[in-house]
Amino acid sequence: MNTADQYLKAIYLIQQIEDGPASTGDLADRLDVSPASANEMIGKLEDQGLAEHEKYKGVSLSDEGIVRARDALQNYCIIERFLVEVLEVEEFRGEARQLESVIDETVADRLDTIIDRDPACPDCFDSEDDVCGLLEVPATADD
Repeated sequence: MNTADQYLKAIYLIQQIEDGPASTGDLADRLDVSPASANEMIGKLEDQGLAEHEKYKGVSLSDEGIVRARDALQNYCIIERFLVEVLEVEEFRGEARQLESVIDETVADRLDTIIDRDPACPDCFDSEDDVCGLLEVPATADD
C-alpha cells in the first residue's frame, strides 16, 4: 500500500523528469496503482496543502509538499544504500519500495549512521533511472 509520502516522492520525481506538473497517468504508472486511486490521493494531498492539481495539466507540489517529498526521497535513498552496501541485496529496488512505507524517520536515521550518507542526498537521486545516483549497481539491476 502506498502512503502519502510515497505519492509526494513520486510527484516530485515526475516533476523533475517532466520539468512541470506530474500527470495523473504518470503518477499511477510510477506507483503501480489505478488512475482513480492516484486521483483520490491527489485530492487528499490537496486538502492537506501539500499539492495543487489543475485539471488536464497535472499535479504540482506546494513548498511544504516539496520538503516532505525530499525527506521521503532521502529516506528511500538511505534504504536503498543500506540494502545494497550493507546487506548486499541484489533485488534492492523491490525491497526498498516495500520497506519505505514501514521504516520511520528514526530507523532511517539509524541506518544513515551505518551507510554514512553523502551530504548531496537527496539530490543524488537519479529520477529517470529511479535509483540513488551514489550506488554502483549494474545497469540491469531491477526489481
